[in-house]
Amino acid sequence: MDRTQGQPGADSGLRAAGAGSSGTGSAGPGSAGPGSGSTGPGGAVAAPTGGVTRVVTLTTGDFTLTVNPVDGSEIEPLRPGTGTARPAKRGPASRAAWEAAGRPPALPGSTAPARPLLQREEERERLERLLGRGRSVRLTGPAGSGRSALLDSVAAVCAGLAPDGVVRLSGYGRQQPQELLYALHAAVYETTGERPDRTELLARVRDIGAIVLVDDLELGGAALDELLRATPECAYLLAATPDTTAPSEHSHLEEVFLGGLGRAECVRLLEDLTGRPLTEEETAWAGDLRFASEGLPLRFVQAAALLRRRDELNHRDAPDDEDEPGVFEGRPREAAHVPLPTLAEGAAPAELLASRVSESARAALRIACALGGEMPHHAHLPALVGDTHADAAVAELLDCGLLTPVGPRYRLSCGVARQLEEAGYGDSADEEARTAARHYAWWTGHASVTPERVAAEADAVLAALAGADVVAAVMLARTAAPALAASLHWEAWERALRSGAEAARKAGEVAEQAYFHHELGVLALCEGRLERSRAELEASIGLRGALADKRGTVAGRRALALVTDREAAEVEVSPPLRLEAPVAAAAPPVAAGPVIHPLARSVAPPVPPAGPDAVTQVVPAIRRPAAPTTPSAFSGVFEDAFPPIPKPEPVTVPVPGVARGGAPAPVRPSAGEPGSRRRTAFLAAAGALSVAVIGTVVGLAVSGSDARTTPTDPAVSSTPDTGLSTDTGTGDPAAAPEPGTAGPTADPSDPAAPRPGEPAAEPLPGTTPGPRTTSKGRTPTHKASPPAPGTTAPATSSAPPPATSSSPQTTPSTAPPTDPPTGPGTSGSASESAPSSTQ
Repeated sequence: MDRTQGQPGADSGLRAAGAGSSGTGSAGPGSAGPGSGSTGPGGAVAAPTGGVTRVVTLTTGDFTLTVNPVDGSEIEPLRPGTGTARPAKRGPASRAAWEAAGRPPALPGSTAPARPLLQREEERERLERLLGRGRSVRLTGPAGSGRSALLDSVAAVCAGLAPDGVVRLSGYGRQQPQELLYALHAAVYETTGERPDRTELLARVRDIGAIVLVDDLELGGAALDELLRATPECAYLLAATPDTTAPSEHSHLEEVFLGGLGRAECVRLLEDLTGRPLTEEETAWAGDLRFASEGLPLRFVQAAALLRRRDELNHRDAPDDEDEPGVFEGRPREAAHVPLPTLAEGAAPAELLASRVSESARAALRIACALGGEMPHHAHLPALVGDTHADAAVAELLDCGLLTPVGPRYRLSCGVARQLEEAGYGDSADEEARTAARHYAWWTGHASVTPERVAAEADAVLAALAGADVVAAVMLARTAAPALAASLHWEAWERALRSGAEAARKAGEVAEQAYFHHELGVLALCEGRLERSRAELEASIGLRGALADKRGTVAGRRALALVTDREAAEVEVSPPLRLEAPVAAAAPPVAAGPVIHPLARSVAPPVPPAGPDAVTQVVPAIRRPAAPTTPSAFSGVFEDAFPPIPKPEPVTVPVPGVARGGAPAPVRPSAGEPGSRRRTAFLAAAGALSVAVIGTVVGLAVSGSDARTTPTDPAVSSTPDTGLSTDTGTGDPAAAPEPGTAGPTADPSDPAAPRPGEPAAEPLPGTTPGPRTTSKGRTPTHKASPPAPGTTAPATSSAPPPATSSSPQTTPSTAPPTDPPTGPGTSGSASESAPSSTQ
């Protein structure tokens, strides 16, 4: 049977917690299931549990959020003129009330003496000095080293150092800097029903000047840097364990390490907590324990509990002098003596301490093990344990050192959960988690429970949600999520929604799954995560459409329309048309065919097709010298129009010549900065200029070759030697034609050749006759004129000039005759006339 039903202590315990139940009949978990509700009078909504839940309206950024526990939250744009101004900062009275709400609650039946702060004066003075100078400090110490007690001492002496006083925050379970920033904002500003967006949040926390003490820090690295940059006017004292992520090199945090206590301080702590001096045996035992535990104060708090329990056992079993003589008068009595715990039991005392506490305390330990170490509020223990006086179990466990304060709640001390699970306290974890989930599902959905109280119990609620079965998890998430949303504890709200959506999917509850997706979409929209919001809302609309839920579908489509509007508002306006050339990427790979740059087409003349023997000519780009030594003919022409550009890249410009195979020469685009129009124009002008210069040089070279004469050396002459002398007046008479024979005949088909009966053309006075060239590129043959008296007529070869001649005209050589060459250029007529010259 469920312990929450039929137990008289359940109702009284929840009344102490402010649940306001009307009887034990409504406390059953069976009434906590989700169901359809109806709208009540006065804006109230009938909750699924039968109570009355009022709708909460919040302001978040540019939206107005209405948290509806029945049909889902509704979001709409903030109406113009309804925005709230920046809230005022808290006064002294409001600040004191906020600090009291952040401390652990007072426990009934607490009898533990105050724990002194030993061997921490030097650390406390150093921390006070650094914080007074505005420096941020990271206090590093292992769990159980007394970091929280040292923070309390520092907070007392630094109360008046900052304009906004001292702010105590808990970093346990907070992995993002935004969560700590919202907690700091709520601690300093008077905010009611408002959660600023990120931009407004950063603007407000920038104006906070306070000493911020963060216990159980879990941030490090870049996340910690973001927290420090967001609050430049705050000085931080960050307490963390050695395994926490270290800060970055640019954080400029002072490091203070907190070690264990010395031997004398450990003995003194034991004496203060036990209320008596230690014996020699106990002092020796304390020294051994100090060596094994490295002097951690938590271990000696637990050791003091062991000694107190040992004293109680010895006092209870000791013989009393006032006992009446009777049956046992003749039996000898032994003095009661409970031995000291062993060193292993002193280093891991959880099991031994749990065996010496009350049954209600042991039941509370089982619940804490099932909730991952979270201890519920002491007002919930009577309903969870089934004992009217179970609310005193928290104080009993705290005195033993099995619990430690974490923010406004308690949880198992470091290492205790593992030791208890090894002792068998975790065997009934599933049953305990299911019982806790059903209890919290009823409690969070009750109308008398404020959202702030649900937020204070959020860690235990989320732990119960994670360990419960799917049915209990859906019930708890359905009732706890609206309360967490109304309390502005949105990190816990998101975790509850995600756990509920997963549990609803496994349980097959389509309606509840659609509700959780809708709430996740609204939450993402409020935080500016538009893609996530669209995905969640579309999933919710699809599920509600399948269920024919018109009201839910309409609410989802309204929220989705806001997502669309926000996406359209955040789209970047397209940039104006740029007149410069866009920034080019890397040169593309050369394809199979040639690539011609557009610039080459505009500045290079058309390239005629050529045969297979054509040669590609590539002219490098003209570079401007850094410091010209001689003036150029073009200096000063482009310098005025185009400023110098550093280190231009080479440009390949084709000249009147093509590549082999008839393909134009490839032109590589410039790899320089293409974003400038001046550079493009400069490269175009340089290419045109280079083409013009090269063309002029080639033309001059061609024309000059016609006017120059060939060398007189027959070995290097361009005209092949035929073996006949072409000199006048110095040749051999035997080489002249015989009388009666005709000389070389002219080609009758050549129009330049003299016709029969027509006199030969005579050279002008002062000129030297030379061979003529026909239109076919051959030297015409004609009859030789009669030689002058005393001279020898020149012999003209009838063989055409070789095809490899580089000049169309040659000058007769004046060198003496030599032996005829035997190369391929020797004609047949020359070989035939050789015998006649030797005759």
